[in-house]
Amino acid sequence: MITGTTQLLGVIGDPVEHSLSPAMHNAAIAHLGVDIVYLPLPVPNGRLTEAIAGFEAIGLRGFNITIPHKQAIMPLLNDISDIAQAVGAVNTVGWGKTGWWGTNTDVIGFIAPLKNLERNWTNASALVLGNGGAARAVVAGCTQLGCQEIWVVGRRAEKLEAFEKSWQQSPIQLPLKTFTWEHLPELLPNATLVVNTTPVGMHPNVDTCPLSPSEMAKLPPGAIAYDLIYTPSPTQFLQQATKQGAIAIDGLEMLVQQGAAALSLWLGQAAPVDVMRQTLSVQLGLD
Repeated sequence: MITGTTQLLGVIGDPVEHSLSPAMHNAAIAHLGVDIVYLPLPVPNGRLTEAIAGFEAIGLRGFNITIPHKQAIMPLLNDISDIAQAVGAVNTVGWGKTGWWGTNTDVIGFIAPLKNLERNWTNASALVLGNGGAARAVVAGCTQLGCQEIWVVGRRAEKLEAFEKSWQQSPIQLPLKTFTWEHLPELLPNATLVVNTTPVGMHPNVDTCPLSPSEMAKLPPGAIAYDLIYTPSPTQFLQQATKQGAIAIDGLEMLVQQGAAALSLWLGQAAPVDVMRQTLSVQLGLD
């Protein structure tokens, strides 16, 4: 029930109609019994500064951020966490004593299911497919896990070079190397973890896979195949990786855990992860 005392949270982006965050967060809020509602807040590109001023004026408690504002928000914040500075993007903002603070919970979301696996990450080699924005959170997450090597693979050498250079002033040190796609056959057999950060295989192109059959055959049994895509579930990438004897993880858990981490920061209490996971499963028709 919304009353005159109900506080506001939300998600900003352009567009935000597709976002599953309102359903996930409002289910958690109802479970906790707090007087808050989480809303989709469409903010067109170019109107971000006005929107942030408006949020402050109405006392918005905090918000998540999706495309195209994850980088553009940063100059408008009073405090940015080290991990968000390293990733170069903010996905969670809250109001504090010094004004707006920002952080990136995608990193927490990414590593959460990996922490549940009994692995010695200090000996691990992580292979990241793609070098876009999502790959940045994955690289930071692999660094937090303590991976010995992080290999980022992309199609264009100039973009890979820019990706690697962008970490040089980062507050975190990372064992990063970049490679063009033709190096995959020599990298895959030595990979402990392979993460797909590309959109290949996402709905509606559900029959596509970022790796060719010959490349997939190089994946060692027991490796972890992680796809940031959560619909369809499983993707072709995860289906083929499972046939090779890999452990499969899809993007649903990352979505749940990054949301739970954000809600915990806003409320100062643990988020009901099981409730959030169940809600998303129903929304996606997985339950």
